[in-house]
Amino acid sequence: MKRFLIEREVPGASSMTKDDLREIARTSNAAVDSLGVPYTWVTSYVAGDKIYCVHEADEAEAILEHARRGGFPANLVSEVVDEIGPHTADHVAA
Repeated sequence: MKRFLIEREVPGASSMTKDDLREIARTSNAAVDSLGVPYTWVTSYVAGDKIYCVHEADEAEAILEHARRGGFPANLVSEVVDEIGPHTADHVAA
C-alpha cells in the first residue's frame, strides 16, 4: 500500500475535547471498515485549525472515499514518496 498525508481544515480543531476526538475516531474507523479495500489509518495530528492524517491505501481515490463516507474534509491529499529523519544523516549508501 501507498502512504498518504491528508490535510483537513477543521476550524477549532485544537479546541476539540477528548470526547469530540473519540467520536471522530469512531466515525473514521467505521468509514475504513465500510470501504471493502485494503486501508489503514496510521495516525493523526491535531494542530491549530487542521488535522493532519497519515493513511495507507492502494490509491488516492480510497482516501477521498473514506473522507466522503466519514463526512471529513480532505483539503490536500499527498502521496508520501520517501521518509527522512535524524537517522537519514548517518545512512551510508551501498
